[in-house]
Amino acid sequence: MSDTTRDRLMTVSTATLCTALFKRGLRNQFIQDVHPVAPKGRNMVGPAYTLRYIPAREDLNPIGVFQDRSHPQRKAVEECPAGAVLVIDSRKDPRAASAGSILAARLMVRGAAGMVTDGGFRDSPDIGALDFPTYHSRPSAPTNLTRHQAVDINLPVGCGDVAVWPGDIVVGDAEGVVVIPAHLADEIAEEAIDMTAFEDFVTEKVLEGESILGLYPPTDERWRMEFADWRVSRNR
Repeated sequence: MSDTTRDRLMTVSTATLCTALFKRGLRNQFIQDVHPVAPKGRNMVGPAYTLRYIPAREDLNPIGVFQDRSHPQRKAVEECPAGAVLVIDSRKDPRAASAGSILAARLMVRGAAGMVTDGGFRDSPDIGALDFPTYHSRPSAPTNLTRHQAVDINLPVGCGDVAVWPGDIVVGDAEGVVVIPAHLADEIAEEAIDMTAFEDFVTEKVLEGESILGLYPPTDERWRMEFADWRVSRNR
């Protein structure tokens, strides 16, 4: 992902990105039932680095597994590249935590862009206090070992009913998280900038009392011309 694409994706909404993806036939890119632990006032943007859990089997998942430096959860936290988003496939099961505040803090200081799970986080008040974007289904106090067994790193996963490949571009805002196939990221980002400018123009006109008919979408030539002038006047 280029710096230009990253900068563009930092300024657009997941709603706008979903529309741009829908125009290309992609209907299922918004991760379901996942919300910010605490909104940060900025977007989360980065390529996906993935971790997959399966249902825990008790004889293979005692508390002592964390002493193993090669444990997949620990390795994922220590190997997630700077600028990437750790995406955790927890099978939409928030009954045990996918991670806690110490792992979130470690990702933050290592320069990760954020963390997403379709399960839950423990220590969620402490995670929310970090300057680090995180998304989950709901708070969950029990350790992940009670229900989840970490098995794979950086392979395709499912998160909130969305297929996520390593390197896909993950964008989160105050509403939720959308996944952009890596090969579409540049064109989606560019189109989203144009869409956002038009939506800002429309919002301005609606707040001035204009009808949406002919304006949204711009089927009247008048509005196409006014929007072109508006973009020039605002350097958009």
